[in-house]
Amino acid sequence: MVNFTPSQNRMVATGATVLAFTFVLAFTLFIGWAVLRFLSFASPALTPVIAGLFLALLFKPYYGWFLAHVRNPTLALLLMMLSVLVPLGIVCWFGGALAIEQVTHLLKSAPTIITRASDWVNQHYPNAQAVLSQLGSRPDDLQLMFLTDPARFSRDLLSELGTTYGANAMKAGVSFIRYLMGLASSLVALLFFVFFLMRPDMRGNDYVSQMPFLKEETKGFVAKQIDAFIDILVNFFQRQVVICLIEGILYGTGFMLVGLPYGFVIGFLLGVLNLVPLFGTVLCLPLAIPIAYFGDGGSLLRLIGVLCVWLAGQFLDGYLITPKIQGEKTGLGYAGVIFSFFFWGVVFHSMLGLLLAIPLSAFCVVLWRALKERYIKGVI
Repeated sequence: MVNFTPSQNRMVATGATVLAFTFVLAFTLFIGWAVLRFLSFASPALTPVIAGLFLALLFKPYYGWFLAHVRNPTLALLLMMLSVLVPLGIVCWFGGALAIEQVTHLLKSAPTIITRASDWVNQHYPNAQAVLSQLGSRPDDLQLMFLTDPARFSRDLLSELGTTYGANAMKAGVSFIRYLMGLASSLVALLFFVFFLMRPDMRGNDYVSQMPFLKEETKGFVAKQIDAFIDILVNFFQRQVVICLIEGILYGTGFMLVGLPYGFVIGFLLGVLNLVPLFGTVLCLPLAIPIAYFGDGGSLLRLIGVLCVWLAGQFLDGYLITPKIQGEKTGLGYAGVIFSFFFWGVVFHSMLGLLLAIPLSAFCVVLWRALKERYIKGVI
């Protein structure tokens, strides 16, 4: 039997600990990778379910208000749906036509705006456009073929027409199938929305009660982390939607007051689409700026007005709206939210990444806090 010195025993113990930690870390990373791969593979099936869950989180307080007054879940659901769909239908009936008209006029005026912008660039920066080499064109032999070999020309023409119509028919079939799949996904999302909405609220203790394999002291710790995770999700989605609606109304009203054509539609979309941070700004602001200057009645003053409205909205959002409504409830921070959407969107390459961005980031935050509290407290 080999006897080790105390220093050698410490070295062996340290090496075994490092090796065990490496194996645990590698196994954890493998499990995380497998879960992400599974979620990416099952994205079409999971997306409507998660969408229904998030909609339920958003409307849960509203549904709870009706339920507290009528004491009947089915009647409360019916009243809530009517209170949402009837005003929405009225708005779409009267405001939808105006919005469609504005969008149609915007599309019609787009070539004029592009032409004015191009003329302005050529006038002020004549060397901005690079000289493009002329592409050689392929000689057209159709006329020659028709004169020399009409039979071959007819066969080739019929074959081309058959291929074209066959491809168009296939595209139409694929589009129809995608439409049916989208309709089915919407119905599934609606069903899960109703299911999650009418399901009683569950907290951490309710979940750990279904985990009899945990020790009693561990159950309290796990329940605490589950509650923290649920609070982050609920607070973010409920409060962020309210923030985006307020910003949409402010931007739309501001753009309309400064005389921007189609200003309310563009501003409202700018605010609402910022539910994914910066998405509305990146999409709508580059649209508003050229319209403000090159659109009908465009001027430098109107362009400055649009930029002032946007800057005022950013100031109100950063120092008043978001701090008052969102506060520090999510535990992620603005930069963390932006990084979450970009990172998980790249990981999943689909809509599922945007839907899971906040839940996965919230899980990482809760996991880090749990590890820090339980295992590395006092070290960091």
